Amino acid sequence: MLTLIDKSQCCGCTACASICPKQAITMQPDGLGFLYPVINRDKCVDCGLCEDVCAFNPHYEKSDFLVPEVYAVRHKDISEIETSQSGAAFIALSDWILERGGVVYGVGYTDHFRAIHKRATTKQQRNEFKGSKYVQSDLNTVFFQVKDDLKQDLYVLFSGTPCQTSGLQSYLKKFRVNVEKLFVIDLVCHGVPAPYIWRDYLEYVERKIGEKAKSVNFRDKSRGGWNSHFETFTFSNKTVIRTTYRDLFYLNIMLRNSCGNCYFTNLNRPSDLTIADFWGIERTGIDFNVDNKGVSLLLINTLKGKNLFAEIENRIEFIQTEVKNCLQYNLQFSSIIHPLREQFEEDYANRGFIYLVKKYGNLSFSYRLFQLLRSAKHKLFR
Repeated sequence: MLTLIDKSQCCGCTACASICPKQAITMQPDGLGFLYPVINRDKCVDCGLCEDVCAFNPHYEKSDFLVPEVYAVRHKDISEIETSQSGAAFIALSDWILERGGVVYGVGYTDHFRAIHKRATTKQQRNEFKGSKYVQSDLNTVFFQVKDDLKQDLYVLFSGTPCQTSGLQSYLKKFRVNVEKLFVIDLVCHGVPAPYIWRDYLEYVERKIGEKAKSVNFRDKSRGGWNSHFETFTFSNKTVIRTTYRDLFYLNIMLRNSCGNCYFTNLNRPSDLTIADFWGIERTGIDFNVDNKGVSLLLINTLKGKNLFAEIENRIEFIQTEVKNCLQYNLQFSSIIHPLREQFEEDYANRGFIYLVKKYGNLSFSYRLFQLLRSAKHKLFR
């Protein structure tokens, strides 16, 4: 039986709940909205399957290569780059799958911009997966769906955080499903923020405007280019630009506990391919981003991934480079959880969202004073 004593030892991948033959495990939210397994002990038969598939008991196959092959990638269609977060490598890869009658899994929205994993069978459905979602997605019953798709001999592309991809592959291995047509992509992940903080932040912005947002963008690169970071909210007659959520994100104060104890912040990836923004592209010595619209980092970790890459070469511009040029922080280290993380959660439970952003975020007096002084300094010395 799975016993969760330390929350830093659970990534919420749902493998345990999905594998349980008695449906004795359900995923329940904690105070910040992170999902954790809860066991109905009356149903549990102590089969041990939940412990066997746990993504935080790393047991995935080692990568086929000693070090991954490293590429800077940009889609040949500039419109795909402009509507994607970086260089649209994911679009080229997923198009190949969809054009063969396959299925693509990625993060979209349900309800009112609540992040969940979804299944797409068309490019239009898949386009919802474009853009970063800086919040942990709900996988719900996706592992079941992937298994069923593979049993129907469909091509399947699954994308997610490395702990999610590890959990999926561990789950499938227990059923001895033929995974020849499964391609798995993980992300270079900084950590997953709390769903309830995103929910409350969206509600806060909407109350300020007096209506529901029509669209959201966690990192709108149309505002300052690819390497800028502003969140935008589109309403009927205006677009609101903010950085409140971004600032909390970079504090590492609203991340899941397990993100500070991540087994996947290295080059031994649990997936066929790894994609990310290519931070550090300037180290290659090649000007591959002159328009500042974005470049994808693509790591090829397995022979299967290399074969898929070969299939999309005519859709992309790419440059092979060395591992040393792509070693951003979370390919080497876990994010360091803010020392006040537990106090942050307690304050949220007792005082609510507005109190949090006034105490920790950019609505605080100290933050606003700093911004005011910096603005005055710029005006003084112009």
